Amino acid sequence: MPQIALLSQETIDKIAAGEVIERPSSVVKELVENAIDAGSSAVTVEIKEGGISFIRISDNGCGIEREQIPLAFLRHSTSKIKSVEDLFTVTSLGFRGEALSSIAAVSQVELITKTNGDFTGSRYLIEGSKEVSLEEIGAPDGTTFIIRNLFYNTPARKKFLKSAQTEGTYIHELMQRMILSHPDVAFKFIMNNQVKLQSSGNGNIKDIIYHLYGRDITKALLPIAHESELFKVSGFIGKPMISRGNRGYELYFVNGRFIRSQILSKAIEDAFKPFLMQHQYPFTVLYFEIDSSLLDVNVHPTKMELRFSNQQELYREVQSILSAALVHRDIIPEVPVDTPKKNEMEVPKIEKVMPEPFEQKRLEEIRKAVRKDSPYEVKYPDRQPERRETWHAQSQPEHKLPVREQLHASGVTGTSTSRPVGTGAVSSAAQEKLLDTIKEPLPEQSKKEIEKELTKEAYVLREEETYGAKPEGSYEQGSFLKEEEMAKQKIIGQLFDTYWLVEYNDRLFIVDQHAAHEKVMYEKLKKQFEKKEFTSQAISPPIVITLSMREAEALERFKEQFTKLGFEIEHFGGAEYSICGVPGNLYRLNTRDVLIEMLDELTDGISERATADVILDKIASMSCKAAVKGSQRLSLPEMEQLMKDLMKLDNPYNCPHGRPTIIAMSKYEIEKKFKRIV
Repeated sequence: MPQIALLSQETIDKIAAGEVIERPSSVVKELVENAIDAGSSAVTVEIKEGGISFIRISDNGCGIEREQIPLAFLRHSTSKIKSVEDLFTVTSLGFRGEALSSIAAVSQVELITKTNGDFTGSRYLIEGSKEVSLEEIGAPDGTTFIIRNLFYNTPARKKFLKSAQTEGTYIHELMQRMILSHPDVAFKFIMNNQVKLQSSGNGNIKDIIYHLYGRDITKALLPIAHESELFKVSGFIGKPMISRGNRGYELYFVNGRFIRSQILSKAIEDAFKPFLMQHQYPFTVLYFEIDSSLLDVNVHPTKMELRFSNQQELYREVQSILSAALVHRDIIPEVPVDTPKKNEMEVPKIEKVMPEPFEQKRLEEIRKAVRKDSPYEVKYPDRQPERRETWHAQSQPEHKLPVREQLHASGVTGTSTSRPVGTGAVSSAAQEKLLDTIKEPLPEQSKKEIEKELTKEAYVLREEETYGAKPEGSYEQGSFLKEEEMAKQKIIGQLFDTYWLVEYNDRLFIVDQHAAHEKVMYEKLKKQFEKKEFTSQAISPPIVITLSMREAEALERFKEQFTKLGFEIEHFGGAEYSICGVPGNLYRLNTRDVLIEMLDELTDGISERATADVILDKIASMSCKAAVKGSQRLSLPEMEQLMKDLMKLDNPYNCPHGRPTIIAMSKYEIEKKFKRIV
């Protein structure tokens, strides 16, 4: 028998380091969290070769006192907690006291730090857990960590790292999450001497989302703000049309900590389930504030997992909040007309509405008739004279600007808020709205009043362009599918025996008859289910199934609910159960599969609504099979009735499987395609 021996301290340190430090991004995560816990308002992260050869993290936090520096690198030494009771009330990001000792065990570490009360700073070197030197030097307030040659003494671990580019990408994604989790901290991320990310620390979440994910996502955000006895949640969710094929954009933070939680993920995805197709996941940036006594953060050394003491209530409330934010909103996706790609380094041309040829001459005469000193002439503030030629048909020369100047022109710099319009270009939509303001100025208005109003109007338009605010009368207000608006709708006809074209205001709506009818039937069956309008249908011979111990336990626990649904299940001996009756509404479905799916969901322990969720899935399948198909011609009265039925639904915009029932095209996009607008 092999002899039992005590491992050396060096071996123990390397084994322990493997739990905390998996790759360069783990080092960055631990040190940035320490910087935030130290009260830093600015943190700079610099890496080279994916962080394998070089990582430098600087902050302006409280620093470390000289006599405590060696102690900080010992295992389980921390300033965050004092006793085991503190684990139940911990609010800091770090608390285990393992990070610095783990990093020092597998790399060469240089620490430069200074507290606010000291005249000089300290420089400390430690390599492979062995102290090299501690000396006094001049340094600014705060702390700088330099990590060199990660895993230099553990080649087995180093060979499992991916390429420098891939490891750098992991750190880039980590820094995005750090910026989102602490919007009040100014971050800068430098990779191979290039600034990749930078935030201002102004606390504006929408600015950060715009900077990280772009205009399209920022335009499609829905705000979330809710407070209850269980928790407080705020942030944004994306409309269903910006879903992704993985959970990469499913972000949520609990007490400032980015985590992954099966409970929260399921609550979010179940709320979006009626709006998304299968294998699509939503965009979310949600901030939860939960009493730390209801959380267990000491689950794993990486602190990426949490346990909730009230997970059932948490699931139900989160799912309810997000569902309420999505329903009763008109979220018809608008289909833009494809346009040729422009050079990224060029500012797009200012688009102009082309007047009809017979109007051109009259417009020129009107313009010449207005004297330069006329009180009715409106001058754009801080604009060049040629910018007034808005109605001219001839195009102006294109102006090319560096990317940085383009950002300034659009009113966005990093994560800062947009600025008032000065000499920057204004889009065609903005110009059109400004023209509406100045076409017929009132005689009693002075020139200064008009200019002041125009400047204010332009500022509002700039804000709308930056964050994608919807124009007045937009279909975001939910007017298209209101019964009182039906008289204004003009049903044009059926396309390809599948789609119906409806004109309303300045938009063309295209309705998928199969998806719309499927949704109507689904809601009808769903109401029957929710009203408990179920009867039991006896089956002969009974169906015998074999259940595991966990499945049998779930069946016994929820037996009353199964009976109310119409199931008649009896113990048949051993691990076998016989199904003698099934819900009459679902008699056409595979009974064994339905029951097993319900039990599988219930054994996860996430939600007692699992029985309802599985049955709703089956109802969706039934309604899909029974709905009118594509390529099936409908009469005009049938389509009008379908539209009336659709208008009565809370969520008429998606079929039960997440496909849209309606899409829209604007008059502007259609005219642009026909070159009436250039």
